[in-house]
Amino acid sequence: MKTFPDIPSIGITGGIGSGKTTVCNIFKALGIPVYDADYWAKWLINNYPALKNSITTLLGPETYLADGTYNRAYVAQIVFAQKEKLAALNALVHPLVEQHGLLWRQEQVATGCPYTLKEAALMIESGSFRHLDALIVVTAPEDLRVQRVVQRDHLPEEQVRSRIASQMPEAEKLPYADFIIHNDGRQLLLPQVLDIHRQILAHTF
Repeated sequence: MKTFPDIPSIGITGGIGSGKTTVCNIFKALGIPVYDADYWAKWLINNYPALKNSITTLLGPETYLADGTYNRAYVAQIVFAQKEKLAALNALVHPLVEQHGLLWRQEQVATGCPYTLKEAALMIESGSFRHLDALIVVTAPEDLRVQRVVQRDHLPEEQVRSRIASQMPEAEKLPYADFIIHNDGRQLLLPQVLDIHRQILAHTF
């Protein structure tokens, strides 16, 4: 059994369409604060002047539109064609998100919460899970993940499967997990979340 601080920092991740946001909403209903790293990364990219300058230097003046918003379509064309540009972009964004997340956690700990959750899609790939006390991986069959994303984002199935193929395979994520939540449409989510919640509160993991 691991040794953890009084207020553990728990990570939660899963591939696109796995349902990690739904799982996080259950934890929120239990009173657990959740840091959405992907949301805050987008916010920092659009609102943090030093980061905006660094990204513009890396990718060019078309990175931001005339009104100052991030030109996601332009950036996607570059980074998916040039993997070294994607790596350089992540190297600019991820450390800043880590700093922001640590400040957020300090604020939450000060409120007396029993533990905090950090949600991120690339938590294992970026290595940020190593800074956390335990990791939850949300898993689901690929066909179900595709169906969910097609319905949610109104994208063609081929595009969704391509995005899944570009991510770390789910089977490679599971060995990193301290907890696995099966969001396969057959096993109920709530009992799984409550069981993990109880284990974290009791520090029995």
